[in-house]
Amino acid sequence: MATTTRTSGTKLTPTRRNGNGDIAAPHYARLGKEVHRFGTVLELPIELDADVRKESCGLLNEILADSLVLYALYKKHHWNVVGPTFYQLHLLFDKHAEEQQELVDELAERVQMLGGIAVGDPRHAAELTTIDRAPDGAEDVPAMITRLLEAHRTIIGKVRDGIETTEKGKDWGTNDLLMGDVLRRHEMQVWFLAEHLVDLPLTED
Repeated sequence: MATTTRTSGTKLTPTRRNGNGDIAAPHYARLGKEVHRFGTVLELPIELDADVRKESCGLLNEILADSLVLYALYKKHHWNVVGPTFYQLHLLFDKHAEEQQELVDELAERVQMLGGIAVGDPRHAAELTTIDRAPDGAEDVPAMITRLLEAHRTIIGKVRDGIETTEKGKDWGTNDLLMGDVLRRHEMQVWFLAEHLVDLPLTED
């Protein structure tokens, strides 16, 4: 049941009351109390040893942190690209960003499936990433593409290591994600980017 009370002005504000007639006000929680600490895994009935799941979560979170940074880098270049190839690269960078965002979600959900905690705060990701920071300003197109390719190289190296690690631990779910989705998506994006750095004339001399 909701009634109205008059404030100091003329505006009426609703006052919510529960079934007992008491005012139903929000009960704010105490902040900073963790119910699941980062770096630990819960016990889940998925027939995979806790040490294996913890190792997989660690490598997935490293790739996830780098992927969050790569996504942001793609969006930065999407907004700032200029020059005669503006339209094509503006669209390409955004397409790749959307695809990276999909991978981010898949990586994070896999961490949760293993009983871990996925990196979510971009400030946390910035602490974990090994991708070099770009300047705050805009770079020219060749530098933008080269920076993206180097970021992909960093992630691909970790993905390949992760494929080997998860195969040894028989974590087939993570192995399949890294090989079937993450690696192939990165290889495809590298191909599309690298072709823009080939120095060929638009017309014959």
